[in-house]
Amino acid sequence: MTLEILQIVTVLLVAVAMIPAVAHALELPGKMRLGKDNYFAVQRIYYPGFTFAGIAEPVSFLSTIALLFFTPRETLAFWLTVLVGLCLLFMQAVYWIFVHPVNTVWVEGESMGALGSGFFGFGRPAVQSGTHAPDWTDFRRRWEYAHLVRASLVAIGFLALIVAIS
Repeated sequence: MTLEILQIVTVLLVAVAMIPAVAHALELPGKMRLGKDNYFAVQRIYYPGFTFAGIAEPVSFLSTIALLFFTPRETLAFWLTVLVGLCLLFMQAVYWIFVHPVNTVWVEGESMGALGSGFFGFGRPAVQSGTHAPDWTDFRRRWEYAHLVRASLVAIGFLALIVAIS
C-alpha cells in the first residue's frame, strides 16, 4: 500500500512540474514573433504564478528518489525510475544554468516580496557588470529554447514514470 501511494504522489508531483514547462514550450512559436516591448510585457506575467508552481520540481525529484528505495533494483521499473530522477535533475540544471540568470533580467524593476527578491537574487546575474550586455533577442532565444529542453526532459521523465509504475 505504501508503494502505491508513493507512486500516485510521485506521478501527481511530476505532472504538476510538467504543466508550466509544457506551457512555456507551447508559447514559444508565438512569443518568438513578438517585438521587444510586447515580449517584455508578456515576460512579467509569469511572476509569481509560475514561481509558486516551480516548487513541484524539487519535491517531485525527492519523491522520485524515495520511490527508488521501494522499487526492487533488479527490475525495469527501478531503472525507469532512475531515468525519471535524471530527467528531473537535468531539468533543474537547465533552469539554474540557462533560465534563472535570464529571469533576473526579466524581473528587473518588479516589485516583489522578500521571498521573490531572495529567489531571483540567488545565483549569478545574466550580465556581469563591466561586460557588454547581450542583445535582448539573445536572452529571449536562451530563455525560450531552454524551456523547450526542460519540457522535453520532464515529458520523457513523466512517460518513463508511467511505464515504471504500470
